[in-house]
Amino acid sequence: MFAPWTLWHNAITDIALHVVAPALSWLHLTGMTDSPREIATALMISAMEVLIIALLFRPLESLIPAEQWTHRRYARIDRFYTLLKYFGVLPIFTYLMLQPFTYEVGQWFGSTGSSSGDSQDSLITLQQLIPWLHGHSVIQFLIYFALFDLVYYLIHRLQHAVPWWWALHSLHHSQRQLNCWSNDRDHYLDDLFEVLIISLVSLLIGVQPVDYALLILTGDLVQIFSHANVRIRFGKVLDKVLVDPRYHRLHHMRVDPERPHLHDCNFALVFPIWDILFRTALYNEPLHPCGVDAAEIDADNDKGFLGQQGAGLARFWRALPRMRPRQGGAQVVADNQAGDRA
Repeated sequence: MFAPWTLWHNAITDIALHVVAPALSWLHLTGMTDSPREIATALMISAMEVLIIALLFRPLESLIPAEQWTHRRYARIDRFYTLLKYFGVLPIFTYLMLQPFTYEVGQWFGSTGSSSGDSQDSLITLQQLIPWLHGHSVIQFLIYFALFDLVYYLIHRLQHAVPWWWALHSLHHSQRQLNCWSNDRDHYLDDLFEVLIISLVSLLIGVQPVDYALLILTGDLVQIFSHANVRIRFGKVLDKVLVDPRYHRLHHMRVDPERPHLHDCNFALVFPIWDILFRTALYNEPLHPCGVDAAEIDADNDKGFLGQQGAGLARFWRALPRMRPRQGGAQVVADNQAGDRA
């Protein structure tokens, strides 16, 4: 009789040998990574998370919903976003883009080592700053987790504060039926900006690709639950430690005309301590309907995947700052040229 860990190990080995390696060979991508087993591990973790969503979080939404819906028409597309991310975007990015990118940037800065993920490939490592962490991998992982969450909090504040970034991030907030699949309902250009920042932080502090995937997936599990349509609170003490569904649902509330800045709250993704420290935490507020009031953004709910991505890109383009000539510069030259022609 096999132990669960043995079954897990054997499943990863089989997926690496019979699925990942042949797929990389068929796509002529074998030279980009030497980690088919790590990719298989990420796929297995992704499968476990999808099962948790489907078999635990989704039934809870039916049993104890925060909001009652007569149908889930608007929520269905979010499931597609989640499956696409876990079984396509995340493995491809982490092992076929992040790993080579980390190696190249490390070489550019003059660091040594190889693309295999040796800690010498980074500019700074936590073990260099705190030698005691050597041999304490669990504590080191928790520190990485806290640092990542702080960076995500700061990114999230920028996503709401910078007009062109909000134009992309608004796709995530356009969902009227916030649900257990909504965490990965994002514009991919928004995701690209986010992961580039996170990847640079990973390089700086020495996070290896397999740890990167585990950090992202572990954080995602908390965030997935915080988006679930459930009446669950962690209590007056624990909800100051970990983001719960009620806390994050307030972040997704529609604008209250009488209190127009009330929704600028609860930006933390995993640990509310960042909201508490930066004074953006909101507790003891009744739940509000989710979504956005802007008709153009709300219209995302009636579009498919490509339509949503295209609409977000159009909003982003219109929100970009335009370069306009100053009266004392190019405009003066144009006026002089017009005078010369006259």
